[in-house]
Amino acid sequence: MNRPWTGRRLHFVGIGGAGMSGLALVAHALGASVTGSDRAAGSPYAGPLRALGIAPAAGHDAANVPDGAELVVSSAIPPENPERAVARERGLRELHRADLLGEVTRLRPTIAVTGTHGKTTSSSMLVHALRGCGMDPGYLVGGAVRSTGANAGWGAGEWLVVEADESDRSLLKLAPAIAVLTNAELDHHTTYASQRDVDETFRAFLALAERAAVVWDRPGLLALAPGGIPVVPFDATPELSAGGSRFALDGVEVALTVPGTHNARNAAAALTAARLAGADLAQAAAALRDFQGAGRRFERLGTTSAGALVVDDYAHHPTEVAATLEAARTLGARRVVAVFQPHLFSRTARQAAEFGAALAGADEVVVLDVYPARERPEDFPGVTGLLVAEAAADAADGREVAWMPGFDQAEALLRGRLREGDLVLTLGAGDVDALGRALVDPPAPAGRPDARSERPG
Repeated sequence: MNRPWTGRRLHFVGIGGAGMSGLALVAHALGASVTGSDRAAGSPYAGPLRALGIAPAAGHDAANVPDGAELVVSSAIPPENPERAVARERGLRELHRADLLGEVTRLRPTIAVTGTHGKTTSSSMLVHALRGCGMDPGYLVGGAVRSTGANAGWGAGEWLVVEADESDRSLLKLAPAIAVLTNAELDHHTTYASQRDVDETFRAFLALAERAAVVWDRPGLLALAPGGIPVVPFDATPELSAGGSRFALDGVEVALTVPGTHNARNAAAALTAARLAGADLAQAAAALRDFQGAGRRFERLGTTSAGALVVDDYAHHPTEVAATLEAARTLGARRVVAVFQPHLFSRTARQAAEFGAALAGADEVVVLDVYPARERPEDFPGVTGLLVAEAAADAADGREVAWMPGFDQAEALLRGRLREGDLVLTLGAGDVDALGRALVDPPAPAGRPDARSERPG
């Protein structure tokens, strides 16, 4: 195997996050000497790292940084971090996560998948489909691909699949051969001033594609695609059922076990890109029949002692919440109970009303307090999950909405109310899945990186 980074030393600050841990795995495969640290000690992504002899340090300390290392950081790591500070003192090179990912995308022809929603699932579907065609791609995805049990791998094939993050515009540092755009909405309010700003970033990303752009078949999105390369639209109009969905793509039947219209569109995006990469469309579609999803994307955790099904999903934007509730309805549950943890004070302040309207699609709603991630509550006085709970109550047409700031309160309430035939959804990009796992009997083990790991949200 070619190992072009042999002799290179890389230290990852925040190595426990989904994106950073994946890069560390690939860097090791490319021959680099890898070390790292993370604020949280409990990230399951640390397991694959330890299996390779990479032992993440718990906590940040100047002593963690090896002499002569290049420092790799994400947008979630502040300049005053002690490891960044000592690296500056020593004159060490510092790389943003996206700079290193950009280097990786220049080693192989790359399919880069972006969009406000669906990029993790679409990327995971693409990896699964290509592997099903025997193409064994390299990949770096923002969640575990369930069929591989990992969020990254180098593979032996020709292609690389990466999830392209728009939250901090870092997707513009990549070098895609094929660029995929699933959709475009304003989500990251601290990065983007307007929808026009979002659109211009995606326009610039699509312009980076060397061979083709794959774009959801909507006029506003197709207008973002550049001239000079093929632009291939995709869409899906599925027949939904409790077992998933079916739709036809260019005469090939696609059958999925993951529910919802949004997942059918994700599959159409993945299959369109796979065909452009040389995969046989029918073979790729057949491979998706047993696709079980990505980590924290409609992930079935188990059942409660009373027999209610518990499903966890990363949905943290109103559109995602609405789509996940719509997918849940296809399962024919007696009641759908939504447990929502708002993510970021800035997002909550701007979109409380939209979250309330989306959550009103449930039969019962429980709203937790805001997961702050990198934000400080003192910078957003008066912003709590109560804003979302009040908005949901206004939109719920008399259906019950509970404001339960703490997990213990919420767990006690839910245990008293959930019954056999109910479906409870834990929703959000923070650590709400821990509540879902606690509800399961017996409690489900942690299956994703601890939400406290440093990563952009």
